[in-house]
Amino acid sequence: MYRQDDQLIDFERDGLAVARTPEKTGVTAVDGARIWWALHGERGPCAFLLHGGLGHSGNWANQIEPLLEAGYRLLLIDTRGHGRSTRDGRPFSYRLLGQDVIAVCDELEVERFAVIGWSDGACTGLELCRSHPGRVAGLFFFACNVDPFGVMPFKLTPVIERCLSRNRNDYALLSETPEAFQEFADAVSLMQRNEPNLSAQDLETIRTPVAVAQAEFDEFIAPEHAEYLAHALPNGRLARLPGVSHFAPIQRPHVFNAAALAFLKSLKF
Repeated sequence: MYRQDDQLIDFERDGLAVARTPEKTGVTAVDGARIWWALHGERGPCAFLLHGGLGHSGNWANQIEPLLEAGYRLLLIDTRGHGRSTRDGRPFSYRLLGQDVIAVCDELEVERFAVIGWSDGACTGLELCRSHPGRVAGLFFFACNVDPFGVMPFKLTPVIERCLSRNRNDYALLSETPEAFQEFADAVSLMQRNEPNLSAQDLETIRTPVAVAQAEFDEFIAPEHAEYLAHALPNGRLARLPGVSHFAPIQRPHVFNAAALAFLKSLKF
C-alpha cells in the first residue's frame, strides 16, 4: 500500500551522500551554458538518465548500481541551470535542453543511447525522439505530460513540500548562483506552463520505442493521459508502476528499476 510517510523518509536518503563515484566527470560548453556530466561504467549500451525539473543528477542515486550491474554504461547530466550546470538568459525550453544532451553526447562520442527520463527529463527525451530519432534507441518516459490537458490540478502535499525543500537545499549546495533559487524555479515553471504542447499528429511522427511509465498515485499526471500517450505513439507501450507516485525512483526504487530494466532489455542499440 502507498503511504506518504514512505516518501518523507526516503527523501532524506536521496542525493549527494549516497551517489556512486563516477568513472569520469566533466563540463561541456554549449550555447552560453556549461553542462556538468558524469559517466558511470566503461562498457555496454549507453543509457542517458535525465532528471526532473528543479532537481539534479544525484536524484538518480538509487538507479546507478542496478543499471550498471545489468551491463549498461550510464551518462548523467545536471540539466542546464540545474545543479552544477549554468545557463544563459534565454528561456528554458525542451528543445534547448535536448540540444544540450546532444552536445554532451557529441563531445563524448556517444552515438546512440537510450533515455530514462523523469518528469521534465521525460519531455526532453521525447523532444530528442523527434529531433534526433537516429540517436535514441528508446525512451522510458516517466511522469510527464505532452499537452496541458494531461496535468491534474495542483495540490501542495507534504511530500511535494518536502521535495521542494530538498531541491532548494541542493541548489544552494551545488549551484554557482546559490542565492538565485526562486528566480531559477520561476524560469522552469514558465517552461512547464507553456510546454509541451504536442498534438496527436505530432506524436504519430515519433517512431522511437517509448515506454510510458505511469505511477499509480502520481500527484501531477492523469492516468488517462498516460494511456492516451501510449496509444498515440506508433511504438508506444504503457508500463504501470503500482504502489508509487511521481517520486518512484526515490520512493520505491525496486519498482521503478524493474520496469526501466525490462524496457532497456527490449531495445536494439
